[in-house]
Amino acid sequence: MPAFSFIDMLPRPRVVPSSLIRFPGLGRRRFLREYWQRKPLLVRAAVPELQGLIDRRELFRLALRDDVEARVIRRDDARWQVCHAPLSRRDLPALRSPHWTLLVQGVDLHDERVAQLLQRFRFLPDARLDDIMISWASDGGGVGPHVDEYDVFLLQAQGRRRWRIGPVAEPRMQPGQPLKLLRDFRPEQEFTVEPGDLLYLPPGWGHDGIADGECMTCSVGFRAPPGDELLRQLLWKMAEELEPSPRYSDRGKVGEAVAAHPARLPDDMVRFVAAAFARLRPGRRDFARALGELLTEPKQEVVFEAAQTAGLARRVARAGLRLDRRSRMLWSAAAVMINGESVPETLARSSLLRRLADARGLDAAAWARADAAERELLLQWCRLGWAHAGIGAHGAGRADAGADDDA
Repeated sequence: MPAFSFIDMLPRPRVVPSSLIRFPGLGRRRFLREYWQRKPLLVRAAVPELQGLIDRRELFRLALRDDVEARVIRRDDARWQVCHAPLSRRDLPALRSPHWTLLVQGVDLHDERVAQLLQRFRFLPDARLDDIMISWASDGGGVGPHVDEYDVFLLQAQGRRRWRIGPVAEPRMQPGQPLKLLRDFRPEQEFTVEPGDLLYLPPGWGHDGIADGECMTCSVGFRAPPGDELLRQLLWKMAEELEPSPRYSDRGKVGEAVAAHPARLPDDMVRFVAAAFARLRPGRRDFARALGELLTEPKQEVVFEAAQTAGLARRVARAGLRLDRRSRMLWSAAAVMINGESVPETLARSSLLRRLADARGLDAAAWARADAAERELLLQWCRLGWAHAGIGAHGAGRADAGADDDA
């Protein structure tokens, strides 16, 4: 089978907005088995209703907000310029000016329509999903040839973009550039995408997209942190949770020999720290809980809005509840984590909370079956703005997976 695959479906398939992403003529099972983290895939008209998801004016207004991460990238022949947030209107070139791009990170945190698009990729673990970045580019705009160390889905939302892609075994970067641009990029495939087309790229595949006229692209990114980085964060987190211990003392242990070698590290202090480190012996469950707390921590720019408490319980009993689009929630065999915190041990095995994490919402019938402790915790989350009364337009329950449309 070739390293790169191309699917062109005619007529265009009907896609249900609340459903998971489908791969017409291929199916999700086959995609995961043959393509995920293995080789690229281009699917024509995979998400035909994507056009009009968000317009240019909305994206520009979002980019100028103080709580949004955004960049403007300009190319002048072989020279590149990058302007980071906070942005002002003066940082945005004229629309007709060629060769510039606006990148807006985490649009799903600020726009419910984009958040629903991210939900359509939940055939992959939530722990791996990161966010959706949206780029708007003028004619000839792009960010140059580069390579990502994580998976990415690129969905064309507006206009046309010409892509060049190819594997990169040992990336070498161009010196003196404000971006990590590949020095000797040798693409294997070139093609033009249109609104609704989807391009999947596994880690290690170089790509260079150039706008053919004004265009907009949604980039669905995934978390792929190095093991050493995760370990450092986890060790620091678990160390913070240790019970207070006695301070180091060398009473009765300092002798006359110290004066001859005062710079020598005392063996007794080494033993003291080694004993303190030995107390940090997490089991698998401890690791899972700590990792879940780490992965659900809200991004720095996220601020939840507290809900009105008057009549809150009645509203939830009548209409159910849904998680806020910015809330992250995971569960393991013996823990439930949300927004950087674990639920109390008495609720750590709650099937209702696991259902909420999977479905992102609970209907009134599920609320009626909840016990007093579960209800109180859920109402607390509503008061914090982590959840809201009402299950929303898409209802509660798992995202509509539908038939897996395997060919």
